[in-house]
Amino acid sequence: MDRGRVRVEDGQKRVRVYLGGEPVADSVNVKLVWEKPYFPTYYFPDEDVRTELLTLTGDTDRSPSRGTAEFFDVKSGRRVAEHAAYRYSDSPIEELRKHIAFVWGAMDGWFEEDEEVFVHARDPYTRVDILASSRHIQVVIDGVEVANSHHPTLLFETGLPVRYYLPKLDVRMDLLTPTDTHTACPYKGTADYWSVTIGDVVHENLVWGYHAPFAESAKIAGLVSFYNEKVDIYVDGELQARPKTKFS
Repeated sequence: MDRGRVRVEDGQKRVRVYLGGEPVADSVNVKLVWEKPYFPTYYFPDEDVRTELLTLTGDTDRSPSRGTAEFFDVKSGRRVAEHAAYRYSDSPIEELRKHIAFVWGAMDGWFEEDEEVFVHARDPYTRVDILASSRHIQVVIDGVEVANSHHPTLLFETGLPVRYYLPKLDVRMDLLTPTDTHTACPYKGTADYWSVTIGDVVHENLVWGYHAPFAESAKIAGLVSFYNEKVDIYVDGELQARPKTKFS
């Protein structure tokens, strides 16, 4: 259901959240609330939350669409997470009024059914398809060919441009330098990054890859990909337009 910019839907999975090794909430009736456009937030019915572990802080925050949030500290036997839960008791969105949400990074573990979920709640409308291909992929940076492959793996993810994952044997790895940057994705896992040096110019964190992706994305293990938004990519000899995304 839509309320202004906020979409609310009934979840279909059992969702649990833990702090300090203890379950804090466990529900088969969560709401999926798109507070942000890219992914939902889990909202738990009050009766499915161990409210005895929650203490009101007295602090509030006003959302134009959701109303006024009241914040709670969450305390388990081993840990205290400050301002880690919130509720919109007076929300103009009726579905939210008797529900509690938790700050993702403040909690220790999240599970959909019996599988752990990382980074943020999974969007039921996001799909990731990974397909082997024989298309000819060339990557050019500042006029230098950095990759040339006839064995790419194409990753199609809802809302993002196609990503071309290439074998390292087809990439000028001598131009790449590992960095300390890492990012995480709830669908693929934790990515490592490389910078690319062309002459005296260093292009920071332009390349990424997954050494040990989640099982559902195992096909891209050990491959590397370049930001379409920042390099010239030729597919079967045709230069692709650089897409405009949040990574541009």
